[in-house]
Amino acid sequence: FVDVTWGAGGGSDPGGAQETSSMTIAATAQTYCALDTMLHMTCADMSRAEVVGHLRRAKELGLQNVLALRGDAPPGQQWKTAEGGLSYASEVVKLIREEFDDYFGIAVAGYPTGHPDCTSYEDDLLHTKEKVDAGADFIITQLFFRAETFLAYVRDCRRVGITCPILPGILPIQGYASLRHIVKLSKLDVPQNIIDDIERIKDDDLAIRQYGERLATQLCRECLDSGLTSGIHFYTLNREVATTNVIKELGLYDDARELPWRPSCDKRRLSESVRPIFWAQRPKSYVERTKQWDDFPNGRWGDSSSPAFGELDDYHLFTVAKDRKALEKEREELLQQWGRPTGEEDVWGVFARYLTGEVKKLPWNESALAQETSLLLDRLRAVNQLGFLTINSQPCVDGAPSSDPLFGWGPVGGYVYQKSYVEFFVRAERWEQLRDQLEAANAREGAPRYTYHAVDAGGQREEINTDRDSANAVTWGVFPQREVIQPTVVDPHAFMYWKDEAFGLWTSAWATLYEAGSPARAVIDRIVAEYVLVNIVDNNIKEGDALGVLF
Repeated sequence: FVDVTWGAGGGSDPGGAQETSSMTIAATAQTYCALDTMLHMTCADMSRAEVVGHLRRAKELGLQNVLALRGDAPPGQQWKTAEGGLSYASEVVKLIREEFDDYFGIAVAGYPTGHPDCTSYEDDLLHTKEKVDAGADFIITQLFFRAETFLAYVRDCRRVGITCPILPGILPIQGYASLRHIVKLSKLDVPQNIIDDIERIKDDDLAIRQYGERLATQLCRECLDSGLTSGIHFYTLNREVATTNVIKELGLYDDARELPWRPSCDKRRLSESVRPIFWAQRPKSYVERTKQWDDFPNGRWGDSSSPAFGELDDYHLFTVAKDRKALEKEREELLQQWGRPTGEEDVWGVFARYLTGEVKKLPWNESALAQETSLLLDRLRAVNQLGFLTINSQPCVDGAPSSDPLFGWGPVGGYVYQKSYVEFFVRAERWEQLRDQLEAANAREGAPRYTYHAVDAGGQREEINTDRDSANAVTWGVFPQREVIQPTVVDPHAFMYWKDEAFGLWTSAWATLYEAGSPARAVIDRIVAEYVLVNIVDNNIKEGDALGVLF
């Protein structure tokens, strides 16, 4: 899991609806980024009712885990209990259990050298036990610099009757200034040997980070090898490189995929196992547009005409609100990449350069290209230069092991399959030529090897050669003691919702870069008016090549 500190994004209302509030960051991480998320919840400068209000909103947003803390006083002030408020983390835990029963998983903080404000180490142990007795599920410790400090703390916790899991808090040292800052905040003493080592390399950031990684790796190994803990909690300070390197060095890094797409951690979507392929490059948009569904497809797509997709109110979902200066900078960066087209061929070139990495983003891609796309790059680049503007594709896969580093997903010991698929914008008259070629190929095969669906921006022109009420599974997996899983489908009804979004991005994310009436704006407007959006599936699972028909 990841956790989000109270006040992480700045601002005066961490529990508010602003894009940078702690509440919004935590909910977004869980719902759209598929990360199990824990929200820090303090009682500093808040009444009991305000704490309950924040927790109630967290529940409404689907958050289920909190780290219950007292919190710190504002800088330069002494701690004081707010009117009608709480004074201790144990009271926060008790309040959560009273108001929400066992809905929330609750973590609390532990201090291996004692809380700096507590009268003694032994008293702090007893206060920690009070938090656990009030209903906490596990403890996350403050950072420390020697493994024996943590191990002694765990043994002392057990001595006073604390039996819940205790996770060590590990801080990979990443810089001289950041170490001094965190030590000042936590009021910890750094061992002299570490101070001496850091002093010698304090002007070399890379050397400090590598030193921190080695130290953190050793701490983790000693803690895990002790048998006194079964996990690690990292303090990343919002810098992931060092933590990632430590996890890899420990042999704990696992990038195996449960499904071809990353499932949401929203509790309402836990059973979801099927999605249309069209949103493969815009998964956050798909989650947003389906968030009001009562049920999510599990096992099979089902009645494709019944789901209603949310309206396209905002094409710039999931972006932090920017001031005018930041927006202008972003616009200039996009203009530098996409240029000011004087003809459609200029746009074709932008798509081709995206596939070489020269252009860093396109409106239809929220994330980096899928690894499997590397197998198609040369041919994708070629067809884009011919005017087939591809926005989604996958190669044919005939029984790759589920552990395959490129195509694998699902449980160990299984096999995965894919039909070749391609989706693109193209001029309507060129689509007519391609359609005739596909129909001729199907006639030669004596079967619908190629199924297609083409539609213009307004939906007035639509051509489809398959049953519009049936979904076509284009990805599936076979695993030991499991039914066949079909997580990705081509569905005609969903495609009609997707085409509104896909065409709309031309206007909202690209055309708006240019002044109304300008030649560049006219080029984009012409594409929207005169192109169609097409998807093609090659149903030959042995040697399918949907991309090949475009040459």
